[in-house]
Amino acid sequence: MSPLDLLIRAQKRERAGALRLAIASAVVLGAASTVLMGLSGWFIVASALAGAAGLAVAHTFNVLIPSALIRLLAIGRTAARYGERLSGHAAALRALAAIRPAVFASLAAAPPSEALGLSRGEASARLVQDVDAIETRFVRLSAPWSAVAGLASAIAIAMLAGPAPAIVILVAALAAILTARALAKRFSTPARAAIQAKVGALKETAAALVAASAELRAYGLEAWAGETLNAKAAELDGARLAAARAQGMIVASQAVILGGAVAAAIATAAPAGPALAALAGLAAAMGVDALAGLAHAFDQDGAAREARERLDAILRHQAQPAPKLEGAPTLTILGETLNPGERLAIVGPSGCGKTTAIETLLGLRGSAEHPRPAFAWLPQDAGLIAGTVRENLRLAAPKATDDKLWDVLEAAALADRIRAAPQGLSAYLGDDGERLSGGERRRLALARAYLRDAPWLLLDEPTEGLDAATEALVVERLNARLQQTGQGLIVVSHRAAPAALCGRVVRMD
Repeated sequence: MSPLDLLIRAQKRERAGALRLAIASAVVLGAASTVLMGLSGWFIVASALAGAAGLAVAHTFNVLIPSALIRLLAIGRTAARYGERLSGHAAALRALAAIRPAVFASLAAAPPSEALGLSRGEASARLVQDVDAIETRFVRLSAPWSAVAGLASAIAIAMLAGPAPAIVILVAALAAILTARALAKRFSTPARAAIQAKVGALKETAAALVAASAELRAYGLEAWAGETLNAKAAELDGARLAAARAQGMIVASQAVILGGAVAAAIATAAPAGPALAALAGLAAAMGVDALAGLAHAFDQDGAAREARERLDAILRHQAQPAPKLEGAPTLTILGETLNPGERLAIVGPSGCGKTTAIETLLGLRGSAEHPRPAFAWLPQDAGLIAGTVRENLRLAAPKATDDKLWDVLEAAALADRIRAAPQGLSAYLGDDGERLSGGERRRLALARAYLRDAPWLLLDEPTEGLDAATEALVVERLNARLQQTGQGLIVVSHRAAPAALCGRVVRMD
């Protein structure tokens, strides 16, 4: 079984009670709907014939029992439909809520070359659209049971008019299933698969354009950006249109088969009398209509199959527990060996490989020599989530207290700015910290690195975007913090102030 199959099986076991209730409700729904329609047709025609036969016959016709059964079936059908929808969809949604964290954990456990190769839009498509697509694996569990119950009930009551109408219903049901399956495979599957891929492409393009919105406005490229986005949206609309056409073909085929089944059932049941002919005709209609859930499942198979392949590619990576750190390790970087607590500055022009050296040490380029808990890292392009100050900081230490958060903000020379905000630590920062200036975003990311309890601090351009006075304050507090914590430091910078903190300097050309 694939990783996704294993996840789905585990969720089916966990949601077994709700899924069984959904199946039981679907069986009652399918049977009650078919019997209700057939009985109603018989009752209406039989009542009309009794009335036309005269007052004496009408008085002998029992209307109480059939009408009571019709009301009972109507109530039972309504209750069963509610139970099936409520329990089935609730189980599906809870299962998806458990699967998404597993997908994210596997994505985080993937090799950096693979995980970091996914854009924000593509990663979002995996976690949202792809996971949503497999919802049918839970919801449609009850569809076969409902179809069987409805079809069996239709055949059973049609037998009251003779075997011929029952055979007609069975043949029509087989034709409906085979036709829906063939049309779905030929038209729906490629269209639904294309939709999944096009949604990912649209999200990827949108995320890239939004990230570059300021530059696009500065260079007057808003129209070009709109055209690019519209082109991706048009491709998605084309795929959706193809899927809608495929769905229309399936629905039309089912309608044609249903109409033929009703006509044939009435014709073959005619010798049994008008009332039973009406019963057989309506039973045929409901017997074929009971297969609509299966036809819908066939129509959705393409999206589910594409989603499964994309998710399995991620889920094959299993998250491993973080290795335990036993003492501060000795590091070797660019030919320099650093003992715990020592400091090294890496300087040089842009593009000479300074950041690459840090990322290699972290294992982001190749395998890591040391466990990642050994490092607190400030990347050159540190990202912020669309959340509060508190939420952004706690990415490094989820259980950190507010007092600890204020401590690291003080060390990053950002505490006064956050205190001045109306909501303080609860202030919302917007996408990628857009409500902060570039220097403030840099210092918030630095504070986050301080919050991580690690023996080595790796800082890539920590004072980038800061004015001279702020830079001096940040460097001064960094030095005080290092003296307090005893952490070792590797700093990448093209500015003199951070490099002056270090006893050793490596110059790269």
